[in-house]
Amino acid sequence: MATLREIRTRIRTVRNIEKITRAMKLVAAARLKRAQGRVEAARPYAEKMEQMMRRLSSAGAGLTHPLLEVREERNIAVLIISSDRGLCGSYNTNLFRVAMQHLRGREPESVKLILLGRKGQQFFRRHPYLVVDSKALGSGADLSFGDIQPIVNTLRNLFESGEVDAVHVVYQRFVTAMTQIPTVLPLLPLKPPEEEGAAAPTEAGAVDMIFEPEPAELLGRLLPRYVDTQVYRTVAEAIASEHGARMTSMSSATENAGEMIRNLTLSLNRARQAQITKEISEIVSGAEALK
Repeated sequence: MATLREIRTRIRTVRNIEKITRAMKLVAAARLKRAQGRVEAARPYAEKMEQMMRRLSSAGAGLTHPLLEVREERNIAVLIISSDRGLCGSYNTNLFRVAMQHLRGREPESVKLILLGRKGQQFFRRHPYLVVDSKALGSGADLSFGDIQPIVNTLRNLFESGEVDAVHVVYQRFVTAMTQIPTVLPLLPLKPPEEEGAAAPTEAGAVDMIFEPEPAELLGRLLPRYVDTQVYRTVAEAIASEHGARMTSMSSATENAGEMIRNLTLSLNRARQAQITKEISEIVSGAEALK
């Protein structure tokens, strides 16, 4: 049985851990609020942008653009957005499981990885896939288009040069602070709605549109912006998901520490009671012996 000193030491240690986890929970909650606001602002614009670009690409049949070129999917580039730090529960574990399922069955030579987040860099060191580019994610407190531009340029260059035939993004889609969904987003090439099984806008399967300026010039300006917007949205959602997962994890850790302190305090009281009872018994026995 543990001594009183050992139990007191354990209580003091667990109490210090509880203070740390509570502080981390509060920090994550504050960051989550800002990150969630960024997601709510970026998501409607990104979704409308995607719908519009798919309709434009469908209406402008016969247009050629490097980002619209559909090729046989032999080589792919995958952007994987993980976290920089741990202590966020199963956030990274679930993400990497979905990423590996997505890569399963592909030859390592046919896959190029772009890793955003230090945990992804650590995980894929043990795998044979080629890492083209990697970058720390950071807290995302002041996330801007300029922060994700180097990653976007790498993805676009790989696709436009023909080194890869498709670009996918693996990230955690933010739902609530307690729910994040690992998601695989096909980013490039941009496919018209009918190729994805959506209902055709008209009976002919195309939209009758008048372009101003010319379709090639319009798509040439909007397509790069579309890629920027989609990558920015996925990064914003991943950051919000990370803060939500960390807040939930630290909340559970704080509750567990409190429960452990209560159990240790009960053990301490029992040990003290046993010690006092033993001392009283010794005093009584000594007094009886002196009679």
